Amino acid sequence: MARRPTRKSARPRSTRPQSAQRPAASTPSSDRDKIIAAFLALLAEKPFEAIGFADIAGRAGVSLVKLRGEFSSTLAILAAHIKATDRAVLAADLSDMAEEPERERLFDVLMRRLEALAPHREAVRSLLRSARRDPPLALALNGLAVRSQQWMLAAAGMSASGPRGIIRAQGLAVLFGSVLRTWIDDEDPGQARTMAALDRALARGQRFAGFLDDLCYIPSRICRLRGGRRRRHDDSEESAAA
Repeated sequence: MARRPTRKSARPRSTRPQSAQRPAASTPSSDRDKIIAAFLALLAEKPFEAIGFADIAGRAGVSLVKLRGEFSSTLAILAAHIKATDRAVLAADLSDMAEEPERERLFDVLMRRLEALAPHREAVRSLLRSARRDPPLALALNGLAVRSQQWMLAAAGMSASGPRGIIRAQGLAVLFGSVLRTWIDDEDPGQARTMAALDRALARGQRFAGFLDDLCYIPSRICRLRGGRRRRHDDSEESAAA
């Protein structure tokens, strides 16, 4: 299990065995899985915008008719991969983290996500490059990331509902994106740089969450004060009328 590095540790190490940190890619068991695997393989070789339907069908060994029946776009294929990654993280047993602070639980969940992404590191690198030069793609990826991070918050036992939950998920999507930029170049089996980057990012996120709570508290406090004044004003009018 990945643990947040302590401040005394110069080189934080994961407590997971190396085999767990570098999970082997499973053999695709259906045409849908073959299509996703083919797309990720192509993404590791070329930019997102250069991948065509014929390329994917040819690599997957399926017809264009079958590809169209499964997916409507390359972005839909990517969304299916992200959903599969969500499910891999959610399927993990997190019961041993139940008594840990929220930050520790979230750290563990996000490290598990990085472990699930390990076989696709080059595809992630390619996607990040494409997003930097293609604002519409970056915007679409952000929408997918926010939805995904809502599930990661839920896995960590944190609320992701309502307006505050959406803001929290958006912040976590940005945070995770910044950590990915460290992770793609971190070749250390212990993932020391990645763990340290995630720890720092979560510390910043925790301060932002506290600031957000303060902002949400102010208008609710104002509403309560206004409500109390209105009731007192109404009571005074009723007394005068009597």
